[in-house]
Amino acid sequence: MRLWSLHPGYLDAKGLTAVWREGLLARKVLIGQTKGYRHHPQLERFRRAPDPVTAVDAYLMGVYQEANLRGYHFDLGKIAPSLSSLQLVVTDGQLCYELRHLKAKLKTRDPIRYARLTDVNLPQPHPLFEIISGDIEPWEKFQVGGA
Repeated sequence: MRLWSLHPGYLDAKGLTAVWREGLLARKVLIGQTKGYRHHPQLERFRRAPDPVTAVDAYLMGVYQEANLRGYHFDLGKIAPSLSSLQLVVTDGQLCYELRHLKAKLKTRDPIRYARLTDVNLPQPHPLFEIISGDIEPWEKFQVGGA
């Protein structure tokens, strides 16, 4: 499961559809509708939110909006969008780590999108997140070399 902190606009088609699917799985985990993935480390930041389900729905809404801009048809009925101004935080270190991880994936999967990211050093976060200074998040399954 990869719930990117990066803005969904950086993702290729495969990544965008995967994060939608994985976000829906995260939602099911948080509302207790599945037995798998209950202890997945990427869910920690949503669990720390005042309302974890609202937080993951806000996350999915950002993904939905990007998909909609691209002409994809994700089912908005699968989430409960709200007018909440909820914001979670993400460290600049986490964003940079994720950017390196995404670039490594895109280098072979989508060279054109990869080329557009070569000059990006500090990426924009997903709309749910506010950037704070810090290292890679402790819940991240850190890989040496950053990818």
